[in-house]
Amino acid sequence: MKKYWSISTTVRNAERIRNFLIGLHDLNGEVWSRENQVKYQILLIQKRFYGLTNQFFNDLSDEQIAFLKSADDISFEQAEEIFNSKNYTDPAMRGRQSFNPLKKMGLVNVVDQRIQITTLGEYLLQDDYDLGEMFFRSFLKWQLPNPDSDNFKEEDGFCIKPFLGTLHLIQAVNTKWQNLENEPKGISKDEFCLFVPTLMHYQSIDSQAQKAVELRLLCDGKTNQGKKEIVDNFKLNFAREMLGDIETDKLRQFLSNLKDYGDNTLRYFRLTRYLYIRGGGYYVDLEPRRHIEVDALLSSDNASPLVFDNKEAYQQYIADINQPVLPWETDDSLKQIAEGLVADLKRYESDFDRNCITKPEVTYRRTESMAIDTLKVYISELRNKRRKFQELYVHFESQRIEKIELYIEQMENIHAHEGKKSIELERLSSLALNALNDALEISPNYPVGDDNEPTFTAPANKADIECFYEQFNAVCEVTMLTDRSQWYNEGQPVMRHVRDFEDKHSSKSAYCLFIAPRLHQDTVETFWMSIKYGYRGTTQRIVPLSITQIVSVLKTLLLMKKQGKRFTHGELMELYDSVIAITDTVEHSADWISQIPEVVKIWEDKLLSKV
Repeated sequence: MKKYWSISTTVRNAERIRNFLIGLHDLNGEVWSRENQVKYQILLIQKRFYGLTNQFFNDLSDEQIAFLKSADDISFEQAEEIFNSKNYTDPAMRGRQSFNPLKKMGLVNVVDQRIQITTLGEYLLQDDYDLGEMFFRSFLKWQLPNPDSDNFKEEDGFCIKPFLGTLHLIQAVNTKWQNLENEPKGISKDEFCLFVPTLMHYQSIDSQAQKAVELRLLCDGKTNQGKKEIVDNFKLNFAREMLGDIETDKLRQFLSNLKDYGDNTLRYFRLTRYLYIRGGGYYVDLEPRRHIEVDALLSSDNASPLVFDNKEAYQQYIADINQPVLPWETDDSLKQIAEGLVADLKRYESDFDRNCITKPEVTYRRTESMAIDTLKVYISELRNKRRKFQELYVHFESQRIEKIELYIEQMENIHAHEGKKSIELERLSSLALNALNDALEISPNYPVGDDNEPTFTAPANKADIECFYEQFNAVCEVTMLTDRSQWYNEGQPVMRHVRDFEDKHSSKSAYCLFIAPRLHQDTVETFWMSIKYGYRGTTQRIVPLSITQIVSVLKTLLLMKKQGKRFTHGELMELYDSVIAITDTVEHSADWISQIPEVVKIWEDKLLSKV
């Protein structure tokens, strides 16, 4: 029945991919033998990149489970004992399964039977790696069919580079819509989920775009109920055209699959920064800030697959970060890109001057005599400066009463958010911290598109948000997890991030604000131990608050602003200290967490009572 492509067979969780590559690094250059396949899986367990799930805990002793969950280092011998306890029929297969996603993405190869981390893989291992750039380089070359996979065959109708085909489809819909004297707006998320995963052949791009336009015309002028009926019938007919005259239940299951795969595909394609979300979050369009790159890409590649002599040739191609040569990497195009970025920055500067906002100094360089490599570095610098300007503008905008009201509403309704809720919580937490006014800098670590909107959560090796104030510094860690997995995923990593941040910024006291829908007792117990007895030899200042309590803080801020009062970071530090001080007066973590709401309420009342 399957008549669509999916990204799920090629890409797994982005951060897990990097961790699996880190685990493989010790075997780089070694023979990819059955022995080393087993060793690789053991290394993943040793580094706690694999095995922290209830399913994996089956067959393990209580002592082994407790050890995996502890903060203690795991020796290779201990990890091997844990692995052997699973009694796998084919132990080496486990290592091969963990290795395969890395190979499919071009991060690693087997050359002359030896493991070889590729140039793309080495890029991902760098401390300053750019997740968006890595995915762009990989998706640019991903094609169906390809010699390294039997999942999408030519005889089944597949003949496309999915990422490039998606860009072409959006451009084709925009062109057809504009020819009908309408303003182009990209494609809706519903259209994306229906027409993108089912785009199987590059020669079908135009006809697929025509179907999207026909659906819009059918809905034009209809009531919401009328549109719903039209769309539902259209989707069923569309599915029936692809699959044949089968039961309606199977057609609806097919459409449900398209929704899931389309959402997942959009999330990963968005990482490349070549797509952006517009229209209140409802439409997906080509990134206008990269129109030179997009135009060059679509002019030079029609999304048809390349032909390779064998699997090895394909693997070498996708693994080479320098292939293909990007069509805009010419002297003229790079200079145009740089000039466009300079114009963007100067528009921000004008806005800052008009609103009396102190702006950082920017030195613009002449590009006439720059070599291509120098131009590429300069463009990267300009994009980084633009993000700093965008963050400064966000900080300015966040002071407005109507913005704070919006943040409160969005936080209160985060469970109804249609996108990835963990990304949304990081975004809203960053905006909330900006709204508190007098920070020197609020710096989220999540990757962003050119519109400064987050495309993914912050990398696992960094705090979610870093905050700098005159009297103290802080990190903010957020999660949407509420069950015991909150402790697995956040307990130790949060304390490690805090300690790394403390070491890096040792001139001031450092706090950690931890935000979750609700706090699991095991997570709270871990933070209690860190505050009372220390982590790696030193106590820490971790403040766990629920989303409801953060919303309450924002409501207090809103009331103060409406009364003409000013909120300072010193008052925020008083809240943090008050929450931590509870640990001096109670006997265990359950009492601590139960008293936090009352401490927050006392702090809020004190602020609102000030004249």
